[in-house]
Amino acid sequence: MTAPCEHVAQATIDSVARPAPGCEDCMKIGGRWVHLRECLTCGHIECCDSSPNRHATAHYHRTNHPIISSAEPGETWCWCYVDGRLLE
Repeated sequence: MTAPCEHVAQATIDSVARPAPGCEDCMKIGGRWVHLRECLTCGHIECCDSSPNRHATAHYHRTNHPIISSAEPGETWCWCYVDGRLLE
């Protein structure tokens, strides 16, 4: 990861399976998702903010886990919620 932020130390997940099977929270409620993200602190798979339920952002607000990564094939970027910036 280039130019990491100070929150990278909280990222304990060092490998993201792409593609992910689906948003764990949407699958519980029969919801749908657009793109998938993985929390790099606990590994929870959630849907992006373009999805109706925005589970990735909800997970951040619930847990304060700061960094997610795209779980989409061909995408390797990460996002820090605390700093509001892309980490590549």
